[in-house]
This record gives sequence, structure tokens and C-alpha cells, in this order.
Amino acid sequence: MKEFWRVFKDGIAVENPLTVLMIGLCATLAVSTQVEGSLAMSIAVIFVLVMSNVLIAASRKFIPDEVRIPIFIVIIASFVTIVDLFLKAFFPPIYAVLGIWIPLIVVNCIILGRAEAFAYHNSVWLSIADGLGMGTGYMLVMLGLSFVREFFGSGQVMLFGATVLAMPGWYKGPNILLLFPGAFIVFGFAIALVRWLNERATARKGA
Repeated sequence: MKEFWRVFKDGIAVENPLTVLMIGLCATLAVSTQVEGSLAMSIAVIFVLVMSNVLIAASRKFIPDEVRIPIFIVIIASFVTIVDLFLKAFFPPIYAVLGIWIPLIVVNCIILGRAEAFAYHNSVWLSIADGLGMGTGYMLVMLGLSFVREFFGSGQVMLFGATVLAMPGWYKGPNILLLFPGAFIVFGFAIALVRWLNERATARKGA
């Protein structure tokens, strides 16, 4: 159990896919303009990541090394198709917001990278921990980015069609936060914050 929690916590902080490993950034910067879209995208990534990790870890002894990457892609694409059809059928507004980014989870470096680097070499139990940890780390950064960009950029935060937080009526947010330059700026601050927190944690362990 200790190993499970170690792998899980590493995915959130020490090996965070966005702020530490710096993979899967395209969809992150594009989708993180709204909290609602970021939440849906994060849940989709967690589902695909955990399920593909489990299936790959369970069948790794039967997967020929020479064709492992095509097999990984087929497995990932199967779960992405499930997510895509589910959102299209039950959550059309969210599906309209995410658009092409849902099918592109198939080639998301986070999913394929963890399949190759972790699930293919570890047990199902630890692969679940890795998927949950990486997915949670991804979600925390996504929600943080989208909250800052949406709240300070548009002056409000919408969730399921309702305003959950709003600035005073006189507030006019800088539109740059809702554009790609704003995404890079906010993400830069997020990287700096995570690095500072990791360095503090390392220093405490050393002390």
C-alpha cells in the first residue's frame, strides 16, 4: 500500500505531467479557458489513463515488444472512443466546447508516455496508482489554469450553465488571459510555483 501511495503522490507533484514532465501541453493551453471544459477534459483524461494503464499492465506479458506502440494506440483509442461517444450523447454542450481535443487524447503524450514508461513495466495495482496520480496532477493544474484565466479574464466562472463566482459589475478583465499568450503567461507562473514547492519539500526532507 505504501508503494501505491508513493506512486500516486509522485504523479501529483514530483512527476506532474504538465508542470514537471512538460507533456500534453497543447490541449492544456487550448482548453483551459473555462473551468467547466477543463473539468470535463480532466475526467476524460483520468478515465482513459487509468483504463489503458490497467489493460496494458494486465496484458504486458502477451504484447510483443516489436509492436507494442501500435497496440498501445489501439487500446487508448478504444477508451477515447467511449469517452467521445458518451460526451456526445449525454453532454452535448461540453462536447461542443471540447470539440477536436477529445479525439486527440489518443495521441496525448501523457497517455502514451505512461503506457510506455510505466504500465508496460509494472503491475496492474501500481499502474492504477500511476494513472490516478498522473490524472489528478493533470486535473489540479488544469483547474488552476482555467480558474485564473476565466475568472480574471472574463470576470466570472461558469459551471453547468450557472455562474458560481463573479467579479463586481465594473470589472473589465484583460482579454489576453483568454488568448494563447495569456495561457503561456499563467502556465509559466504555475511552473514556477510548483518548482518552488518541490524545492521546499526536498529541502525539508534533507533537513
